[in-house]
Amino acid sequence: MEQTHTSHNGTAATPGAQRRVLVVEDDATIVDAISARLRAEGFLVQTAGDGPAAVDTAEAWQPDLLILDIMLPGFDGLEVCRRVQAQRPVPVLMLTARDDETDMLVGLGVGADDYMTKPFSMRELAARVHVLLRRVERAALAATTPRSGILRLGELEIDHAQRRVRVRSEDVHLTPTEFDLLVCLANTPRAVLSREQLLAEVWDWADASGTRTVDSHIKALRRKIGAERIRTVHGVGYALETPTP
Repeated sequence: MEQTHTSHNGTAATPGAQRRVLVVEDDATIVDAISARLRAEGFLVQTAGDGPAAVDTAEAWQPDLLILDIMLPGFDGLEVCRRVQAQRPVPVLMLTARDDETDMLVGLGVGADDYMTKPFSMRELAARVHVLLRRVERAALAATTPRSGILRLGELEIDHAQRRVRVRSEDVHLTPTEFDLLVCLANTPRAVLSREQLLAEVWDWADASGTRTVDSHIKALRRKIGAERIRTVHGVGYALETPTP
C-alpha cells in the first residue's frame, strides 16, 4: 500500500514525498534494501521482479523514475528500458552486477540516464535518485523559459529551448544526461573541464568515485556527435573542440 512519509515536525520528509519510483530487481534482499531506503526518503515505491511485470507496472503506475537491473527473468533490463521509454520518457538508473563498460554503454544507448555497479551504498543510490529527478525538473523549467537563439559550434547545433541537438543539420537523439553534459562542455568550448567538475555540474555529485560514470557518458556522447568533437586531456578531463575561427 502506498504511503506518504513525514518528518519529525509533521511536514513532508523530502521533495520526493509525492514521487513514484519503480524498482525492478529479482533479488529480494536488494529490493527490500532499496525500497526501505527510498521510502525513508519519502518516495512512493513499487517493485517488479521480471521484465514483463516491469513493463506492465510502468504502464499502469506511471512512475517518475525507474531503478532497473540489467539481468532479469523474462527479458532483460535493456529491453524493459526500450519498451518503457517507448511508452513515455522517464529517467532510468540502471543497475549492473558486472563492471562491464559494454553493458553500461548499451544501457545508456537505450535510454538509461545513469548506472551503478553492484555492490553500492544505499546512500549513494538515494543521492543519484534525487539528482535524476532534479534534472527532470530543471529540464521542464528550461523548456518554459527558453534561452535566446541556438548555439552553433561549426556543424554542431544545440537548441536549448527544445533540448535538441543537430550535427550537419541531422537530429541526434541524446538522453537528458547526455544533453546536459554536452551543454556543460559547450558553455566553455575548448576549455578543459575535469571529471570532478563535470560530475558536480551535471550530476550534482561531488564524490570522485563517480568519475567512471562521466567517462562512460562521454563515450556514449562521442558515438552520437562524433569522437573528434570531444578531446580527452589525460589525467585531467575533457574539452569540446570547436572550429578554428
